[in-house]
Amino acid sequence: MFTELQLSANLVNIQSFTAEGADFRWYLKIRCKNCGEEPAHFLYITEDETADLKGECGTPPRRSPNLVTRCKMCHKENSINIVGRSVKEYSGGNDQFVSVVRFDCRGVELLDYSPRTGWVATGADSGAVFSEVDLGEKEWCDYDKIKEREVGIYELKSRFIVVKS
Repeated sequence: MFTELQLSANLVNIQSFTAEGADFRWYLKIRCKNCGEEPAHFLYITEDETADLKGECGTPPRRSPNLVTRCKMCHKENSINIVGRSVKEYSGGNDQFVSVVRFDCRGVELLDYSPRTGWVATGADSGAVFSEVDLGEKEWCDYDKIKEREVGIYELKSRFIVVKS
């Protein structure tokens, strides 16, 4: 089973927006499935970073996920991996939830997402590219010089859904 992050937003003169690059940081809040412990802070995961799982009985690990974390309560080693080529742009209609990335979570449940900087938006009808879009306040606005109008992403919401394949 996989967990997908879905976003919903009200787009004003924006065609789409997407996470920029393999070093984009996805900030997630997690819960240990073994004991229920929830760290108070957000952890981040990127596609271009990997960590080794400890092999059992001295054997090498079979996979290298993007994030490995050890629960402070039960000491269980848990991991999250960004599924290859699963990062998609958001180009949904207003207030429509769209999956933008898929995670393979082992031993943890995803609880919350904190959008921050590193997004790229494309202007509707103009094709103007706006880089380093910061969605930390769950909204962003700028000015499209080509079409001479305001552009923006507003009312950003997120949720997680569990999918089988």
